Amino acid sequence: MKLLEDRIRTDGVVKPGGVLKVDAFLNHQCDVELFDAMGEEWARRFAGVPITKILTIEASGIGIACVAARHFGGVPVVFAKKAPSINLDGDQYATTIYSFTKQREYPVIVGSRFLSPDDHVLIIDDFLANGCALEGLMRLCDMAGATVEGIGIAIEKAFQGGGDALRARGIRVESLARISAMDGETGELAFIDDSAEA
Repeated sequence: MKLLEDRIRTDGVVKPGGVLKVDAFLNHQCDVELFDAMGEEWARRFAGVPITKILTIEASGIGIACVAARHFGGVPVVFAKKAPSINLDGDQYATTIYSFTKQREYPVIVGSRFLSPDDHVLIIDDFLANGCALEGLMRLCDMAGATVEGIGIAIEKAFQGGGDALRARGIRVESLARISAMDGETGELAFIDDSAEA
């Protein structure tokens, strides 16, 4: 998606260690107009796919998922919580995931009343690197008996292989910007041109 790629080039910051900072528009300060265009593009790519829920993870995925949901007929957005809370009551689905950016493992939890075997789920998140967070979200769907129809990602760091591994298992992954290389010294990055596939 050229709009997102251009924004990454303009306002993204490449740092050493494979880190891309996009907090100016994606995961700290939110550009809602950009989110809306992203939601429209995911809706175009997943047209005809039955989606009854959008699943994401707190916190960075919530804004993107909520705006995107408007393009899927306003389906509910469920977000996995990263810590137990007194607000979480009743039966729950829980697993653990490893965060690339935080360099640690943490629990993720969804109340069982929000995911069911009747649900057809689109998972949406801001980043895909190694795919650990997505694996955790898919495990929650498996626990619920829900069907994962696909995954929508804003930015995929394709050089880290998570997306390729998911696709090799037959999971549909639609990433709006796929980065093939980043240089933490020069700040340069390169994108994969998926326009022929889209």
